[in-house]
Amino acid sequence: MQNIYGNIQGIKASQIKQLQRLYEQRQPGDRLITPEFAQVLAKISTDIHHPICCYINRRGEVIRIAVGTPNQTQIPPEELPRRSAERLSGIRCIATQFKSESPDEAALIAMVRQRLDALVMLSVIDSEVKEAFLTYLFPDPESPWVISPPLSLDDLTEQEFDELVIEWEEQIVDAGDGIFLFQEFVSQQDRVLLVGVQTEDASVQRFEDGLAELVRLVESAGGIVLDTMRQKRERPHPQTVVGKGKVEEIALLAQKLRANLIVFDRDISASQVRNLEQEIGIRVVDRTEVILDIFAQRARTQEGKLQVELAQLEYMLPRLRGRGQEMSRLGAGIGTRGPGETKLETERRTIQRRINQLQQEVNQLQAHRTRIRQQRQQQEIPVVALVGYTNAGKSTLLNVLTNAEVYTADQLFATLDPTTRKVVITEPETQERRSILLTDTVGFIHELPPPLMDAFRATLEEVVEADAMIHVVDLSHPAWESHIASVLKILEQMPEIPEESLIAFNKVDRVDSETLSQVQQQYPQAVFISATESLGLETLKVRSLQLIDERFEPVAVPQNSY
Repeated sequence: MQNIYGNIQGIKASQIKQLQRLYEQRQPGDRLITPEFAQVLAKISTDIHHPICCYINRRGEVIRIAVGTPNQTQIPPEELPRRSAERLSGIRCIATQFKSESPDEAALIAMVRQRLDALVMLSVIDSEVKEAFLTYLFPDPESPWVISPPLSLDDLTEQEFDELVIEWEEQIVDAGDGIFLFQEFVSQQDRVLLVGVQTEDASVQRFEDGLAELVRLVESAGGIVLDTMRQKRERPHPQTVVGKGKVEEIALLAQKLRANLIVFDRDISASQVRNLEQEIGIRVVDRTEVILDIFAQRARTQEGKLQVELAQLEYMLPRLRGRGQEMSRLGAGIGTRGPGETKLETERRTIQRRINQLQQEVNQLQAHRTRIRQQRQQQEIPVVALVGYTNAGKSTLLNVLTNAEVYTADQLFATLDPTTRKVVITEPETQERRSILLTDTVGFIHELPPPLMDAFRATLEEVVEADAMIHVVDLSHPAWESHIASVLKILEQMPEIPEESLIAFNKVDRVDSETLSQVQQQYPQAVFISATESLGLETLKVRSLQLIDERFEPVAVPQNSY
């Protein structure tokens, strides 16, 4: 029995059989379609009150019948014939519509994405084909298709299709590389189109700052940001995050820019990803997945790689493709009993076992770090943790103060693994040389993904167990105030943090004097430094000693009055 694709809900069984019989009607190879077949399509489409798409190969065989528009009934990429970028797919689409209009952008994008030989739109009125539009691909990035004027059914069916296809493919070959829009773009980097959704709970400034940060994240992950699309909504669309019209705009712009990746500025569900990829035709990821990719690239030590893998699996588990729980045959009740595990259930079990194993290894890592901290405590060397937003300059500061040679770069999450180094500071009054340990920790970010918080708990414990904390802030960043708020919010989620803390505003050499003066008044207890220019570092050292002294200052116990 031949499949009928698309939305067949509400269609009668007799009508389904009519659609299935269309597979038996072979078309001539040198014509787009016969008049009789076109009228049959018009009649069935009118009866079921839905447009129909009929996909035909060059031998004239009907290979796919679907209910819906060309955009809704696209052939999946893996089912399309494998051909070079200079050749069409060898498949044409004959579609019905209940209006006398040329194909809309969604249909045209679907044609481009599938590299169809041609797209024919039959305008059906009162069960009859009144006119038709013939569209084919043309190697012009600005306008990659040609749409005919309205044609009568006789004019359409008299077109010598076999000769036209040869002519169209010759035009593509003559155009050369880089011109034909739908050819596979070969690049070592992802070509990314960003999509931002501003909801009522986000201010314009917070929204724009988030998009600017997403650009940096994509660039840190090795991608090229081609453009950014925005939509303001009361709340994200439950199926596609953005509205239907915006999805079509995204698909069209992605096609024009030859993007191969769409990145959303918020977490999106697995079902939303599937819906978007089906509509747009290219891979869709969210902000968390970009951050996880950066972490995977940056992890250098075994423990860093361990924690990144755990975070990735915890993120992946609820997003396994498939139908979710209903694909599972394990359980009780009607519809849950069966011959055994499905493929999805097996994948879930495999990933869950690996997560459990990694959780144990992370627990061992926590125990190992605890022993190391206990050894430090026995040596009675106080520990100061450097915390702050990613790219605030923590690693650079550690390098300048301790000659640690930790990797630094003007990137988000340039370093993941914590590094602890000793720094010797001379007490200004007594000239006593005192040692403290400085620990550089993983950078924070606005709305740090929960999987990362869980996976990196062993690393974040360096903050919890420190005697004091220096909060490094990039004062040159326009969103430095929101960065402070984001870091404080993450610190609040930790079980315990050092009571003694100090804010160190970094990169003051890149800030104008007026801004610096205002911030000094706003934060009179802070220190102002430039790690790269070695400004204010002596003051920072002295203040660090003061933090430690405050931490270990003996508490006066009132004497018993009895």
